[in-house]
Amino acid sequence: MAGHGLVDRLVNTAPITRAVGTADVTGVPVVLDDLAEIVREHDTLYDWAAEQPQPRAMRGRAPVYVATLPTCGIPVVVRHGWHGGVLAPLTADRFRRPTRAPLEMERSTALRAAGIPTTEVLGFARYPAAFGLCQVDVVTRFVADAADLGMVLAGLAPFVDCETALSATQRLLMQLADHGVIHPDLNVKNVLLRPTSEGIEALIIDVDVVRWDAKRAPVDTMRANLARLTRSVRKWRTHFGCDVTDARIAAFSDAVTAELMSVSHSHAR
Repeated sequence: MAGHGLVDRLVNTAPITRAVGTADVTGVPVVLDDLAEIVREHDTLYDWAAEQPQPRAMRGRAPVYVATLPTCGIPVVVRHGWHGGVLAPLTADRFRRPTRAPLEMERSTALRAAGIPTTEVLGFARYPAAFGLCQVDVVTRFVADAADLGMVLAGLAPFVDCETALSATQRLLMQLADHGVIHPDLNVKNVLLRPTSEGIEALIIDVDVVRWDAKRAPVDTMRANLARLTRSVRKWRTHFGCDVTDARIAAFSDAVTAELMSVSHSHAR
């Protein structure tokens, strides 16, 4: 579990909401003034971020922009909210309030407080849309020198090799199992790898969809997360031809399961 210092810091940076014209802006205190002023001058956070020089291309369902907040100097990632799934062409970027942004921010904070690595959601802004709906931009702290697992498997992340990345991912899966956290969309794009002073760390991202039940058996949590991730690896291999064999995927699954069983047995003694 995280130390009291981290928990206290998270409590002391509780988000604040401020009205800016017809929009509302929510952010932790250190970024709130920046976010509010950007919306006041540029209408949306996303429009502002799109105008900034980009250190590298980042894409999700739509372009994702990296920018530095002008006053506090924090580098951030700004993404616009879009629906996925079969109704996406109809619903597009319009959401019912409160949208999933507050939940994502809340779960990001809770996961980090529990010691599970994830990106830090710093704030979001919502803008009125037709029919009482709204659009939303979400701001997270930029993780420098990072790459997702899909990039690593495709050989596009020279700072980390596949085996090291899989070892880091195994540690992340153990942390999720220990806390009963299931990510129903755990794919190779939702595992982020970054170098630290202690080696390579794996982070879980897009956490608004996670299901958290501390009473869930670790083996059940592991089984669900591992099935989703290994299925994603196979789909990624089909589309991008990365060199991860069925035997390597099976070995990874076996290693994760064996470690979980070893830990469970030691706790049972």
